[in-house]
Amino acid sequence: MLLLPLLSLSALWGFVLNLTMGDAQSLLRANTLYRTIGVTSTDLGLQLQAERVRSAEALTTRELTEVLGAQRARTDRAVTEFRQAVTDAGVSAGDNVDLPLRDLNSALDRLGSIRGDIDNGLSSRLDGLNEYNHLLDAIFQLYDHLVSVSDLQIFQQASSLQAMGMAREYIAREHALIIGALTDRRLTEPETAAFTEYAASRKFLHSRGLAGLDVSLRGPYERVFATEPFLSFATMESRVIKTGAPPPDAESWHDAMDKLTSRLDDIGVASSDTLAARTSDAATSTVVEISVAGGVGLIAVLASIIISVRFGRRLAGELAGLRGAAVELSQERLPDIVARLRRGEDIDVRKEARTIKVSGSAEITDVARAFGSVQRTAVRAAVGQAALRRGVGQVFVNLARRKQGLLHRQLALLDAMQRRTHDPDKLEELFRLDHLTTRMRRHAESLVVLSGAAPARSWRKPVPVIDIVRAAVAEVEDYTRVAVEPMPVTAIDGTAAADLTHLVAELVENATIYSPPDTTVQVRGDLVSNGYAIEVEDRGLGLMPDEYAVFNALLSNPPEFDLADSDRLGLFVVAKLAERHGIRVLLRRSPFGGTTAIVLAPRSIVAEQSALEAAGGDGKAALPSRTRKKALAVVTSGTHAGLPRRVRQANLAPQLKEESPPEPEQQAKRSPDEVRDLFSAFQRGAQRAREEASEEGPMSKGDA
Repeated sequence: MLLLPLLSLSALWGFVLNLTMGDAQSLLRANTLYRTIGVTSTDLGLQLQAERVRSAEALTTRELTEVLGAQRARTDRAVTEFRQAVTDAGVSAGDNVDLPLRDLNSALDRLGSIRGDIDNGLSSRLDGLNEYNHLLDAIFQLYDHLVSVSDLQIFQQASSLQAMGMAREYIAREHALIIGALTDRRLTEPETAAFTEYAASRKFLHSRGLAGLDVSLRGPYERVFATEPFLSFATMESRVIKTGAPPPDAESWHDAMDKLTSRLDDIGVASSDTLAARTSDAATSTVVEISVAGGVGLIAVLASIIISVRFGRRLAGELAGLRGAAVELSQERLPDIVARLRRGEDIDVRKEARTIKVSGSAEITDVARAFGSVQRTAVRAAVGQAALRRGVGQVFVNLARRKQGLLHRQLALLDAMQRRTHDPDKLEELFRLDHLTTRMRRHAESLVVLSGAAPARSWRKPVPVIDIVRAAVAEVEDYTRVAVEPMPVTAIDGTAAADLTHLVAELVENATIYSPPDTTVQVRGDLVSNGYAIEVEDRGLGLMPDEYAVFNALLSNPPEFDLADSDRLGLFVVAKLAERHGIRVLLRRSPFGGTTAIVLAPRSIVAEQSALEAAGGDGKAALPSRTRKKALAVVTSGTHAGLPRRVRQANLAPQLKEESPPEPEQQAKRSPDEVRDLFSAFQRGAQRAREEASEEGPMSKGDA
């Protein structure tokens, strides 16, 4: 607040100083350019005009005279002096003059070739004169950029004098054209057209220049235009335009042109000197303005500095205290409160949102109170959000637990029904219902995972990896497309077995959903130096590299669950399960075009061989019965879902087997009709399963 008046005043002082200094520099620069480039370029223009006249005679007679050679030497000296003046001008030339200077130097470099064409008779009279005209056009273009002063009146007078000088050039062009025509007493049609154009441009520029000049600068030109040489020139000019022939009296033409051009050149030099003097006076006046404005402004700035220093220290101290309190609030207190809420701690809003204590002016204390209000609102919002998340999580857990209880009862009922059923069609339908119930149980466990609680399933003893993979495959709807390759005999700690089964099931289901129905999903595993690796590979279309990066970031560092983001529930469940046991999950493109999911279980949850053997001796822990039976009866045998019978726990590891059921009674020998009916039912069931598998299209997007 204290610096604002100082900055405003300093900016105003700088603006006025820069404005007046810019005017002075512009005027001084214009004066320097006139004394260097302006004078030498004017002389160069006069010499080129004279050489153009002599060249017109040579183009007509095709004879090189000593007069032409002497004029060329004078032109060369004028070129040398001009280029030296450009060097002397230095930085005064400026960027706006740089381009026309380069164009003029390039045009002057062609002077030698122009002379060579004339000497060798390669140029016509009009073409040769036009080459000189181009050189003089470059000089006048430079004049236009030399007139760059900020004083409007001086700029207007300089522009008007520029127009009068250009009109003088068109008179010289008419003279050069007539000089050549007087020799052979004729003007070609193109030459007549060019002469007419020169005359029209001369009249326009004279009118424009006289209109812009003030009385003192316009008077000499008006007097010249009223003299006999100019009137004679104008009369002969009109006659040439009407007849298309040169003046009949060459002596009258020469006499009028010599007198007229001499007087115009004298007036041009005098007018330029007058304008240069005005520019110098304006620059002196501007310097005085700079001194007055700069001195007054400097005094005001110094006074503002003294006042600002007086109050600045006290204000800086107050702001430093407020800044420290705000930094502590934003970088320490609020992040600590949020972290504690995420850990489930209870927060006392009144205690944590204490008042920010600062001293100082009324504005500082008002800001401190505003920060305190923001702090209390933020803490209340964070506590409310944490309570809401805990409530939603508890709802998930309650619903999931209730659903799990019902599903377990349903599975037990299905198991009893399957034991009593021998009809292939009914058994197939029970298998399907059994499988759907198993998948529903996994989805219920997903709700438990999303709520942050641990699933209820757990085992005390290690579980073989092959059984975990088979159980995971059995929980997938399209399990018949999954091929499990042989794996080394290794086990996973019982506390992590259920979570690893759930994790692998989510990845396998994702692979079956996002791959064509006629392809196979490969599941393989191996013991590696860092633990046990399980790979799930599909033959789908895969993902883009940036999508893999996003998903892998989510799997390696799962964010807080967002209820609005329901498209990635499966991946989020995988990430939470992996985070719970230190499991690493990585998605990458498969060499076959699909996606490969790599699950690396750490050494900490991989059981030693001795522990596995000990668990196999008398262990009773096992995977859920639906999973075990489905994995062994369907997946490992490679048969279809429509088998009429299955064998419970036929190839299950010893530690996962339930107590062996009593041996069934020896069945009576079947009659041939019964055997025929049994095989017919088997064939119908197998055929129906194959037809259903072949008719299934690409599955819609699931929960993964």
